[in-house]
Amino acid sequence: MAPFHVSADSVDIAIFARAPQPGTAKTRLIPALGAAGAARLQRRLILNAMINSISMGSGNITLWCAPDTQHHFFRALHARCGVNVCSQLGPDLGSRMAHAFTAHGGPLLLIGTDCPALHTAHFATAADLLRNGHDAVFFPAEDGGYVLVGLRQPQPRLFENIEWGSEQVMAQTRDRLAGLGLRWAEPVTLWDVDRPADLARLATIENFTKWAS
Repeated sequence: MAPFHVSADSVDIAIFARAPQPGTAKTRLIPALGAAGAARLQRRLILNAMINSISMGSGNITLWCAPDTQHHFFRALHARCGVNVCSQLGPDLGSRMAHAFTAHGGPLLLIGTDCPALHTAHFATAADLLRNGHDAVFFPAEDGGYVLVGLRQPQPRLFENIEWGSEQVMAQTRDRLAGLGLRWAEPVTLWDVDRPADLARLATIENFTKWAS
């Protein structure tokens, strides 16, 4: 993988995305949407995250792909949008995020694709907090996780021994932040699309209505 080049004031964006493959994408939504419908929703969520990231215009965007970069959708995004694509590496989410921050090296915002409420203004707020001296910025999720993490520099220990997928993720992360002596901010709490009950809220967002039926 080619090294990242970061200017003094740029804050780049990393997007973690799972391939929109029927049967493996958004599996908890399959009972409501079917395997093909869940995969189509995953495509829309990835595109939404890409469009909002590009609109920020602050720095480079890298799409970190799972299980790898070979899915035709990822290859098309690389060819048409010029976005960098890399494979997620590591046995769990924490190690994969730590790897992405370490590979990048400089100020970075990392998001998933499950939060359609996350938009350009949120990115600008998070980037400004890093530029103004915060070591980290988090946007907690209503379910106890988080939808955005930004770091001025890599902090691998921040992602160790966290109960990923549980309601304790953000609480455990706060304990880790305090233990490491980091200065962080949590400017907003948002929601993500993970379970069938979330589809009603998703249906209120323009351009997503048809995927919620």
